[in-house]
Amino acid sequence: QDKEKLEIRKLHDPPSAETVRDMIKYARNVIEEFRRAKHYKYILYHLFIVFLDFFIPPSELLEICELSLDKMGAVFEESNVYMLHMMYQAMGVCLYVQDWEGALRYGQKIIRPYSKHYPSYSLNVASMWLKLGRLYMALENRPAGVKALKR
Repeated sequence: QDKEKLEIRKLHDPPSAETVRDMIKYARNVIEEFRRAKHYKYILYHLFIVFLDFFIPPSELLEICELSLDKMGAVFEESNVYMLHMMYQAMGVCLYVQDWEGALRYGQKIIRPYSKHYPSYSLNVASMWLKLGRLYMALENRPAGVKALKR
């Protein structure tokens, strides 16, 4: 499944191997930076520092995700694991700031590739269906919520 997980965008002029390598390097770096930023925020929270948003505002984290998705999207398909990872992070930020519509949009983009990459009864897939179900319910779309929760 590695080929599917690392799918490159099908373009009239395919990207060179060097371009793909550079984008993978970029993706790994931005993911690591994002993890580091979240880790610092976690540490600060546990040290009882009150002004967390002064350190790393959620809007900046979401902007990092969106800019990275735009850049990586020029080379990678949405089903690429690096794209999925960044969409998952963006969904998490949307949930944190209670942007239910934004979180739902990211979740809807994530679920199909997750269902393709992971086994049917994977915790990753089940967790995403649970999140989608709860989001649909919060947005008063009961039929879609029930359907997602049953999945």
